[in-house]
Amino acid sequence: MYRRSVVIAFLLFIFGPCFGYSAHAREPQPVVLKRNGNAIEVTIGGKPFTTYYFGAAVAKAYFQPLRSAHGIVVTRGFPLGNSVPSVHKHDRFLEPHQRPMYFAHGNIDGLDFWGEEVFKKYYGGTTRQPYGRMVFRKLEEMHDGRESGVIRADFDLESPNGVSLAEEMQTFTFRGDSETRSIDCEFVITASYGPVVMGDTKEGTFAIRVASELNSPPGRMVSSNGMVGEKKIWGTRANWVDYSGIVEGEKVGIAIFDNPKSFRHPTYWHARAYGLFAANPFGIREFTQDPGQDGSWTIIKGQPLAFRYRVLIHHGDEKEARIAEAYEDYVAAK
Repeated sequence: MYRRSVVIAFLLFIFGPCFGYSAHAREPQPVVLKRNGNAIEVTIGGKPFTTYYFGAAVAKAYFQPLRSAHGIVVTRGFPLGNSVPSVHKHDRFLEPHQRPMYFAHGNIDGLDFWGEEVFKKYYGGTTRQPYGRMVFRKLEEMHDGRESGVIRADFDLESPNGVSLAEEMQTFTFRGDSETRSIDCEFVITASYGPVVMGDTKEGTFAIRVASELNSPPGRMVSSNGMVGEKKIWGTRANWVDYSGIVEGEKVGIAIFDNPKSFRHPTYWHARAYGLFAANPFGIREFTQDPGQDGSWTIIKGQPLAFRYRVLIHHGDEKEARIAEAYEDYVAAK
């Protein structure tokens, strides 16, 4: 009996990935969080993973960079704070307000929280809305652990003249193992100062700007519906979207999962071939090109609006990493 058990264990070790066992066999790695002023460094398994920036000098909180379990950076390397390396300044798809990972929307009570005034010179002279800002108020929670770590931060959404429109709570749970890294994200907007209107615009909302190697092409963009490429994915609804490609000689990918409990699940996707990767439940009129549609939503006092996602960074493409199965596991765990 003992010999039989050993043989079975050996076969699962060798052939397990073919039959769906590997994702459950990997041990979680410890998560360590270290605050340095208005930045929190996240380390998983003793390796740098990402840094959360929330200082007043920048218009919105963001993560930079995101790395795989093997240390491969899967997000764009700029902007750094509010500066853009000169080598990139003539890139027509620069859009420096698209930070490596962030949550923002292009029309909140008529203000643009997606764009940033410091970068308006890159917008080509087009007429834009006034810009809003996220203002950090309090770090509600920060703790690491053997299997996960958590950051919870409270912000006000402010107008250009400093008037608070709403509160926003951002919560992140970090996990990792030998092959993956994940962040469970929750964003809650509360109408603490009066009703707040989330307007219908494609410029939003939970976003990642991937490394250029993951652009499509040369990389591959696929949705949970089996659609491939921007033309078939942009403006459609899906449970998840995944980008994958070759970075530093290694095949890596990054997926966003839309939680069934998130607002307007399954979300619409503002997913671009040039590397912008965003879940946006509000831009219905623009996505459908139907002037009769209106994706705007009014948040009233006592009824906060919640958005929930998982970011999964993996090795291999979406099939090798079994992203469809990983999504089902994510849903089942909730």
